[in-house]
Amino acid sequence: MRVLVACEFSGIVREAFAKRGHDAWSCDLLPTEIPGQHIQGDVLPLLNQNWDLMIAHPPCTYLSNAGACRLYPQKGTLNIERYKKGIEAKEFFIQLYNSPIEKICIENPVSSKVFNMPKHSQEIQPHQFGHPYSKKTRLWLKNLPILKPTEIINIYTPFLPAGTSRKDKSKYGAKDCAHESKSRSKTFQGIANAMAEQWG
Repeated sequence: MRVLVACEFSGIVREAFAKRGHDAWSCDLLPTEIPGQHIQGDVLPLLNQNWDLMIAHPPCTYLSNAGACRLYPQKGTLNIERYKKGIEAKEFFIQLYNSPIEKICIENPVSSKVFNMPKHSQEIQPHQFGHPYSKKTRLWLKNLPILKPTEIINIYTPFLPAGTSRKDKSKYGAKDCAHESKSRSKTFQGIANAMAEQWG
């Protein structure tokens, strides 16, 4: 099966499929961190190249509800510049979702309501796939079954700090991330393995 992993620089999902014999390629503006089949550049020109499955991780910086405090810096006042960037991110998301690929999964965190994103198919957590963390992630699925948990961990902690506790990161799974935004965006290995096993 030909698999395109869009907006992935880590190579984690790509390699999970490659290890199971699939012709898997990642694409991102950044170089890949794991040597393998990677295209560095814009993914949009690749969408018509006869892929069987696409798993996409479009940028969420301006869409995520985690950035609501920056979207509304003062109560009731919308940051127009940030809102416009969020709309651009949504348009990119829609282009991926409407691409001519039979099977599609798009992954993103919970988004701010102001962007009126399409209804997601399911929500998953790392602690459902063998990692002792919570980090709610939404999946938009097209012609794919719901991703089933593979290893449920009952004792877990938040992967990312939130709200007023953001300043103290010592208790969170992401506390050791050298480059926070990049490291926090990587797919957990257990989730990548589940995708390859169940959708491959």
